[in-house]
Amino acid sequence: MSAKRNQLLNDHRLPAAAQRLRPDADPAEVIARAAWSVLVEPGDGVAGALIAAHGAPTALEQAFCEEELLTPGVVDPLAFAEARARWQPRARTQAVLDAMQSCHEVGGGLLLPGDESWPSGLDDLGVHAPLVLWTRGDPQVLADVPAVSIVGARAATPYGESVAADLAGDLAASGTVVVSGGAYGIDGAAHRAALGVGGNTVAFLAGGIDRAYPMGHQQLFDRIRASGVLLSEVPCGSAPTKWRFLQRNRLISAVGLATVVVEAGWRSGSLNTAGHAAALGRPIGAVPGPVSSGASAGCHRLLREYDAICVTSAQEVRELWGTLRRGSSRRRRRRTPSGSGCGTH
Repeated sequence: MSAKRNQLLNDHRLPAAAQRLRPDADPAEVIARAAWSVLVEPGDGVAGALIAAHGAPTALEQAFCEEELLTPGVVDPLAFAEARARWQPRARTQAVLDAMQSCHEVGGGLLLPGDESWPSGLDDLGVHAPLVLWTRGDPQVLADVPAVSIVGARAATPYGESVAADLAGDLAASGTVVVSGGAYGIDGAAHRAALGVGGNTVAFLAGGIDRAYPMGHQQLFDRIRASGVLLSEVPCGSAPTKWRFLQRNRLISAVGLATVVVEAGWRSGSLNTAGHAAALGRPIGAVPGPVSSGASAGCHRLLREYDAICVTSAQEVRELWGTLRRGSSRRRRRRTPSGSGCGTH
């Protein structure tokens, strides 16, 4: 198994590709993080535990060592065996090289944990935190400024899009970074409003940063790249999948000081994002809508059954996080919405 690791990383083309992508970083770390991004699906807790214990380069050695050489107590042996079976088919040098070269070709970058621009809120995800972030744009917009996550239904109503735009525009105009997922409906309205007032906005993508999904938002993504940043934990060329959308939601909720759900059906995917926020102890805001509107049923559910707070203005959104600061232990865990695929696994 160690030969597989050597074959994966000991290629003379990899250091040069790493140097082009991140000339300021340790090439071994860049290569290892890129390799892990190729090997695993988002949120892989076994990989996260190995890396937390050993660092990314040494964790790769552990990943493909003989099982009896695995450091005891880091991961459950059965979970490790299952994880390695998932990783093995992806362990190709060319895939790692392609990931770095493709990112460089589209003008992208690689954000590593510990970088100045790394969003510190992601560390709250523990072993399920992203191992690396592929970027297009300026990741510095997330450094040392308040950020709020605004999400909601793709099939939004005019009411929902109007409220999302009002909230995002007001917040962005006062220096708050608007974080969302780049989807149709509420996400798009929030991004466009932030851009419209000259503010900063961040879009977490479920696929690679070289793929515009949805295709109809290509121009929006171009605008976000110009003044904000597109982020993904999967390498260029990766297709968005249901699992990747659900896992992408955990990043949206972790980066924001609070998560605001503007419109959501009873079982909307936005409740998944709220569930991640609840698991992280982040404040959750929900915008009320007409009682007859199915598009607001999920928001009313959050207000009635969980710890969501009713918000109707940007000032009320700011009140959600109050004096919270990153790294505080004051956040308490909230009840997680059931039946919405929520969690941090």
